[in-house]
Order: sequence, then C-alpha cells, then structure tokens
Amino acid sequence: MSPTVLYIEDHPDNMTLVRRILQSESYTLIEAKTGFQGILFAENQNVDLILLDINLPDIDGYEVVRRLRKSEKTALARIPIVAVTANAMKGDAQKALEAGCDLYMSKPINIQELLEKVGKLVYKEV
Repeated sequence: MSPTVLYIEDHPDNMTLVRRILQSESYTLIEAKTGFQGILFAENQNVDLILLDINLPDIDGYEVVRRLRKSEKTALARIPIVAVTANAMKGDAQKALEAGCDLYMSKPINIQELLEKVGKLVYKEV
C-alpha cells in the first residue's frame, strides 16, 4: 500500500503541483483546503505525513499543528508535519518548529527537495 500524505493548502496551483509530484511517485494524496478541514481529515483518516501551508483562509497553520499535536487521536502526536509556506522571513522557520512542525520548507517548492524530505519522513530515514 502506498504512503498517504495529507496536504493542507488553499492555493489551487500549489495543490496541483504537489499532487503531480507525489502521485508520480505513487503516494496517495488527501487534499484539504482549510485548516479545519485538514484537522478533520487527519483525525478521521490514517496518514503517514502532513504537508501544511501556514497561510490558510480560516485558521493559520500554526494553530492547525498545535491542535493536531493535542488531538485525542494520539498517533497525530507522532505523524511528521512539514510546514510548506511562502513565509520566508527570519524567524518563520523557528516559529513553525516551535508550533510543532518537524520540518520547514519555503515556497516556491523545490521538487527534488520535496521528494527527498517526504521520502525520508515517510520511510523513517531521518
């Protein structure tokens, strides 16, 4: 069975790009367009990794990751979460990590870097 990745992203172009990248490598992708939808999907489906945009239309990614880490679904405390964001100012990476993300990636997305990081996290090679 292929690994399942949840991508919480409101921008359709970013979603399309990540969908194409991950599906080309046989990952299963679950798509959420809002923070609340992403939390719901994470709590109700089995995922191996979460890619998380920080700038979402309802609640920001920092709040999403905090809620996921405190979820009653205890597995979410251990699921790798990668912040994938256009926020690239000094301190943004640290803020994402302090909120509970495992890694930080800035946009625009580097395809090779995304595949390497996803692969390492999904297959526990970190």
